[in-house]
Amino acid sequence: MEQQDEPVTLSLAGIARLAGVGRAAVSNWRRRHSDFPDPVGGTDASPLFSLTDAESWLLRHGKIDESSSGWDRLWPRIEDLGDRDGMAHLVASAGERLAIPTMEPLPGAPELGTADRRLADEVVRLARRQSPEEAFSVLLDRWHAAHVRQLTVSPRRLADTMVALATELRDGSAPVRRVLDPACGMGSLLAASGRQWSGQVPPPVLTGVDNDAAVARLARARLALEFPDCERRVQSADTLRDAPLRHASRADVVLSYPPSNERSWGHSELATDPRWVYGVPPRTEPELAWVQHCLSVLEPGGVAVLVLPPGVASRRAGRRIRAGLVRAGAVRAVIGLPPGSAPPHGVGLHLWLLARPRELPGDEVTFVDAAGCRTTALTGRGTAVDWDGLRERTVAALRGSDVPGVTRVSAMELLSDETELTPSRHTVTERPVGPVELRRAWTGWDKAVMDVEDAAKAVREHEAGAAAPDEFGYTFVGDLERSGALDVTAGKALADDLIQQGGRAEDALYVVTPWAVRGEELWVPAAQAAGLEAEGQGVLTSFGDVVVVTAAGGFDVWVETASPRLLGSHTVRLRTDPALLDPFFLAACLGAPGNDQRAGTRASSASRVDVRRLRVLRAPTVQQRRIGEIYRQLVRFREAVADLGRHGEQLSAMLSGPLAQGRLTGK
Repeated sequence: MEQQDEPVTLSLAGIARLAGVGRAAVSNWRRRHSDFPDPVGGTDASPLFSLTDAESWLLRHGKIDESSSGWDRLWPRIEDLGDRDGMAHLVASAGERLAIPTMEPLPGAPELGTADRRLADEVVRLARRQSPEEAFSVLLDRWHAAHVRQLTVSPRRLADTMVALATELRDGSAPVRRVLDPACGMGSLLAASGRQWSGQVPPPVLTGVDNDAAVARLARARLALEFPDCERRVQSADTLRDAPLRHASRADVVLSYPPSNERSWGHSELATDPRWVYGVPPRTEPELAWVQHCLSVLEPGGVAVLVLPPGVASRRAGRRIRAGLVRAGAVRAVIGLPPGSAPPHGVGLHLWLLARPRELPGDEVTFVDAAGCRTTALTGRGTAVDWDGLRERTVAALRGSDVPGVTRVSAMELLSDETELTPSRHTVTERPVGPVELRRAWTGWDKAVMDVEDAAKAVREHEAGAAAPDEFGYTFVGDLERSGALDVTAGKALADDLIQQGGRAEDALYVVTPWAVRGEELWVPAAQAAGLEAEGQGVLTSFGDVVVVTAAGGFDVWVETASPRLLGSHTVRLRTDPALLDPFFLAACLGAPGNDQRAGTRASSASRVDVRRLRVLRAPTVQQRRIGEIYRQLVRFREAVADLGRHGEQLSAMLSGPLAQGRLTGK
């Protein structure tokens, strides 16, 4: 892990982060100042500069001072280590020293080289100027943002919900002595457990296992910093193959989001493993191996809450094991989560609530279909997870209350050929529809129709000409940035523990991310958002800013006309000079069909959109304003049509039930 002799490099965007300005400002400095550092690598389009040269120039010209650069000056040097594990071990080493100066690294962890130790020393010195816990959280979030595609991390609200359900499911009279996550990753579920139970006497032992040594070391350092009063036992091992805790103390609570769809999980060598009490898991059912492992390490009275793919509840290959679990009373509840609750965000995952089988097997399983726990998303074009409503519904279900979307099915009914455990299959309920409800729905429909007609009148006046005027051509966002017509500022990755979900505080600001556009409602307190902007760690929008979501799967463009919002990862703020460029005209051009494909970084569905390659019509100011006004009319028309569609779906659903029951009559 010794650092190389080549200089640490950073891009124009990296220099902008150092100085706390937009990338356009750095481009202007480069053009105006003859002594601006020369590139040491990269390409003409994306040059790379020496970190040392860039820092010296910024200091010499008063763009930064010695104390203002903080993590932005250190992070490029950590990132220059290159490999994922090398960065992780250095960050973890610094976290260990911040938590317990004498903490030994995990067995088998690589020893830092001389240069890496010096860099770790600088990290520790900078972290001690502020809260070590907050400093390590910043480093952990940056490391995760750099490698987000390689990791699955449980969102904080999901982790807190799982802890709340475990609390409700177990006997609350006895303290929680040990919490286990056998696939702990970065320790999100163990951290949620610490937040819940670290105040009890004595505090619980937080135990975690992960087969990724670098990630396990990060989790161990994180827990040591966040919960110094708890005993922590984190190790790196293959949980299924090695069973590292088989002979250790058992756990009162097991929380886990185990890996799924792994075919090489050890099926052949574990065929005779004693953990398979309910049947040998087929090679295609690794999740049922994790279920049985978690049950095998529970204390009497212990409970487990697992996040599992929905297919585990219904695949034919696992039906015998599911039947055995139900017959023994090990499955207490299955909860269907809304899509967007956790990665992969497009899938409605399940929570399985398990417990050590009773001496007298249980006679029923509780099913909760919480897929409808949604609320309006920040853009108004989707929905987000209503975590407060979801928790309220599931806790009420565990307490035996009768609430919508909940049913209890006897074990005998479930022990069919399939042993189907998908919540939505068991919680089908018919909503009663009466004359008042229908009249209210038709009133909403009639108003939506009027809104569409009004919006359509304005749009219908415009016709498409045969060709654009000869003087019109096209330019690109990058060219407009260089000319000073607009400023491009990328949104920043935000720490998981900063972002909130569900019910929004009155003074909170929404966070814009690709997932927020698709339906996951996120927000942060206004004071924290302002602090992030002041520190150069946050990007806030203002009226008239053009916001672009640059993820190809969630590409979107709009002009900010609501309250300020905080931009997260994969978003860009375009702030125009209104005298040169109308923002509504710009949004109309950027959102044109096919523009995102032209600006894609790769020819695949996984590509991102390079905002500087988006095409813009070259038009005079008067024409821009005319196009911008038509764009606003189109936006109003689109919103009215979408609202009409929602009312139509509601009406159709309300009428379908009485129709199928023979209750829909004509006059």
